[in-house]
Amino acid sequence: MSVGSQSMVDKIQTVVIKHARDAYISQEYLEDNWKKWGFFSCPDYEKCVKEYNEFEKIIKKLIPDVKHMPKDEEAGLDSIYSHDSVKFTKKGAIILNMGKATRKNEPKSMKSYLESINVPILGEITGHGTVEGGDVLWLEDNKVAIGRGYRTNDEGIKQFKELVKDLVDDVIVVPMPHGNNEEECLHLMSVISPIDKDLAVVYSRYMPVFFRQMLISKGIKLIEVIDEEYMPLGTNVLTVEPRKVVLMKGNQDIKEKLLNEGVEVYEYEGKHISLPGNGGATCMTAPLYRV
Repeated sequence: MSVGSQSMVDKIQTVVIKHARDAYISQEYLEDNWKKWGFFSCPDYEKCVKEYNEFEKIIKKLIPDVKHMPKDEEAGLDSIYSHDSVKFTKKGAIILNMGKATRKNEPKSMKSYLESINVPILGEITGHGTVEGGDVLWLEDNKVAIGRGYRTNDEGIKQFKELVKDLVDDVIVVPMPHGNNEEECLHLMSVISPIDKDLAVVYSRYMPVFFRQMLISKGIKLIEVIDEEYMPLGTNVLTVEPRKVVLMKGNQDIKEKLLNEGVEVYEYEGKHISLPGNGGATCMTAPLYRV
């Protein structure tokens, strides 16, 4: 199987997703666990399944090969956000170690699934080291930025650097701000979504000055998300190929800005699968192979 996704914008050929019915199990399971997992509200199981079916149709329309992770109650509610437990490189998968305590079983579940479909495992983040996929941003094939925040720590970054030392020339550590509180997720990809090699959606209020200036110096045009569209996941834009993206409905300002840049925008309804758990289209997809 072809593996390699050291880009945020190259065309996705293979992606790993987990359907809402397999992550959320049942309405009873949701009611018993949503507070434990730190969701903003308890999702409606049937509405989640319906929304995810429509989301999946879009993904299958745009991506040739869609892989589905199986049901695993031990993985928990956040396992719908398949992006965070793994990063794929040209030499195989890096199994991550979650900074959120309730997500500790997700990497084990992901590793087991990947081994079942013969995806090579390059290595794992272990021990006290933590890295979540939302903090790992490929800038170019040979450069990667990692957000250092509450979910990704120094030991995790050290281990990640060692695993990719033969694959990248530079690992840029980006200190993340506190945000609203320690529990609310603030990944590096909470503030930036690359759309093309010279275009990115950003929320500059939470972006370190040096990182913003670096992007501009590289000729990347920054499309700003307005305050009113930050919490509704306006910065969470999945690029399936250059200037072709998936965005949650309701973010009209950023949608219009993208259209004005010649970007093809596909929208999905995410009131039940995205907002309660604070994870958008990028979070719900783990690109296994991009070309």
